[in-house]
Amino acid sequence: MPFIKLTKPERKRFGIMLVCVVLAVMAWLFMALNRKYPYTVKTELIYKDEPQGKAFKALQPDTVDLKVEGTGWQLLFSRLRIKPQSIKVSLRKLNNRNYVLFSEQLEQINGQLETSQRVISIKPDTLYFDFSKRTTKRVPVKLNSKLGFALQYGVAGNVELTPAFVNISGPHEELQKIASWYTDTLKTTGIDNSVETRINLKQSTTNNINIYPKAVGVKIPVDEFTEKVLDIPLTVINNNSFYTIKLYPKRVKITFLVALSSYKQIDEDFIQASVDLNEWRNSGHNNLRVKLIRFPAYCKLISIVPQKVDFIIEK
Repeated sequence: MPFIKLTKPERKRFGIMLVCVVLAVMAWLFMALNRKYPYTVKTELIYKDEPQGKAFKALQPDTVDLKVEGTGWQLLFSRLRIKPQSIKVSLRKLNNRNYVLFSEQLEQINGQLETSQRVISIKPDTLYFDFSKRTTKRVPVKLNSKLGFALQYGVAGNVELTPAFVNISGPHEELQKIASWYTDTLKTTGIDNSVETRINLKQSTTNNINIYPKAVGVKIPVDEFTEKVLDIPLTVINNNSFYTIKLYPKRVKITFLVALSSYKQIDEDFIQASVDLNEWRNSGHNNLRVKLIRFPAYCKLISIVPQKVDFIIEK
């Protein structure tokens, strides 16, 4: 295929023409994007002005499609949104009926958006609700946590939550499914001191359940841990026939990590080790595994030596 050879004046004219075309396209695009266009955005609902003394359940999902009039720029970038802006919807009308009309609240909803955007309509336009008597329940709080400690540090006691219980209110049938309420996740790294902070409770996934209070105090005792070794006597469980059992050895060596503040307190009275005679009676084992029946909650077991012991039964 032969190349078209242009003279220097022709190349100059071609360059000028190309620049003009690019400028014309950019001008057209700019004018087009400045025009108003309708576009649809899926949006999350947040309810406000909830009716007093009533528990409600929405009969449709808590998302709607907003038909919004905006510029071409907004239309272009709305496609890139991961989480569209939420809108607040008043439920005041539920005091005397079981539905809410968006067409009655368009002015208030438009006031929540950017001044250059305008909601034309909402689909669906009507939200229906089911009502039941609102009840209250008291449930324990549980901490969600991802704790990272400095070397040789760890939780050295019971975690305190203040308050330890919260009140939840909503439909009776919904509250029956709830046995506890979790906090947001507490994330920390490199801890080498006790933690004292406040953390929010998880938000309800449904709009008809309320929680009070919204946050709790958290105290986590943290200490440096060190190794300790104790010789613990063995006991025999499930000796229902009252045999005379001789164990070899009679004691085992328990190695574990303990907080420095508790080092002197933790002795053999805090630990109970045993063997189960049912392993011989039901499974025919020739030696018995050592199991810890009692062990301090905030100590960390390293090893049990030996893990199995020999035995002689005298009938």
